[in-house]
Amino acid sequence: DSDLSMRTLSTPSPALICPPNLPGFQNGRGSSTSSSSITGETVAMVHSPPPTRLTHPLIRLASRPQKEQASIDRLPDHSMVHVFSFLPTNQLCRCARVCRRWYNLAWDPRLWRTIRLTGETIHVDRALKVLTRRLCQDTPNVCLMLETVIVSGCRRLTDRGLYTIAQCCPELRRLEVSGCYNISNEAVFDVVSLCPNLEHLDVSGCSKVTCISLTREASIKLSPLHGKQISIRYLDMTDCFVLEDEGLHTIAAHCTQLTHLYLRRCVRLTDEGLRYLTIYCPSIKELSVSDCRFVSDFGLREIAKLEGRLRYLSIAHCGRVTDVGIRYIAKYCGKLRYLNARGCEGITDHGVEYLAKNCAKLKSLDIGKCPLVSDTGLECLALNCFNLKRLSLKSCESITGQGLQIVAANCFDLQMLNVQDCEVSVEALRFVKRHCKRCVIEHTNPAFF
Repeated sequence: DSDLSMRTLSTPSPALICPPNLPGFQNGRGSSTSSSSITGETVAMVHSPPPTRLTHPLIRLASRPQKEQASIDRLPDHSMVHVFSFLPTNQLCRCARVCRRWYNLAWDPRLWRTIRLTGETIHVDRALKVLTRRLCQDTPNVCLMLETVIVSGCRRLTDRGLYTIAQCCPELRRLEVSGCYNISNEAVFDVVSLCPNLEHLDVSGCSKVTCISLTREASIKLSPLHGKQISIRYLDMTDCFVLEDEGLHTIAAHCTQLTHLYLRRCVRLTDEGLRYLTIYCPSIKELSVSDCRFVSDFGLREIAKLEGRLRYLSIAHCGRVTDVGIRYIAKYCGKLRYLNARGCEGITDHGVEYLAKNCAKLKSLDIGKCPLVSDTGLECLALNCFNLKRLSLKSCESITGQGLQIVAANCFDLQMLNVQDCEVSVEALRFVKRHCKRCVIEHTNPAFF
């Protein structure tokens, strides 16, 4: 039995971070690393630092020829640390079990600014508890070096795991828990309240998360002298289906420094929710409300209040958007670089014309599945947006080869063109290829290759 103090200095087993039945994490003789064979789940196991050498009274070391030193062991410590810096978390834990030197190098604090765990079978809560306990060895109860935690796709992550992060990682700046659908609002509140430097938060696919806010205790402690309450700048809430306008209101009121916000497929949001964004979050540069079916021209009128700060906008499949909403965006957001309006069937050549004349620096435009856009709109686009690099016209039934040729003759920097399911001749595609030599053409014409 190992001594308790030795367990404090121990190394998490790779079995903690990788399922026991994966062939890539077997030792040289084919036996699996330490894990539970009863329940079939990954279990947190702790191992002591590897001994410097094996000793036994019946073994005479002098009688054996001295083993030649492995070539990798000749590398100096700083080179080994650099090599280890490219390893994922589970491999780094495994390296720590090779020998005492590797153990000391693998737990160099510089290597533990990031923890990255992935996989549906990982017992993430236990893994985070063991890792943070080891990283808190020199600074009791806190991991001062840890800045990034990525546990995307770990479906077994619960509020308990997030609470461990909140308690032990006060310097956390980036947290990604996409696809971890077992976490709730309370756990997220704990993280944003106890990690004041958190800037990047990805909770996409976390269907139970309906809001981002401080805990009640943290709100009471804060006084107006503290200024901004939550420092989050990047927030991804894609597929948070139950997010409603009131929740977005709370998010906007607490996260006033937001610059990147992604609300794809938050199907309960309406134009009213977007109004709160422009009131509280005037610094937004990138915004996605794709597949938010209740967003209409009135919502785009609110988004247009972001004016020249807005660079990226996605309104794909917002069926209530028409030329009126596009005119609002074009008139006030003249520095727009990216627009995705795929599936907005109410957009016509008039909307594209107004966009082209007012957003001349546009670099990427997706107007696929907009059947009312024709060669007339493309001509205006080509004569105004010379810096266009990406253009998608997928399933635009009114587009012909003539419109494509005008685009190719004026937009020499075009790098991607999507004309799938468009009635375009082979000659027109060849014309595009001659004038835009770096352009990748996505098409469905079997005669062109």
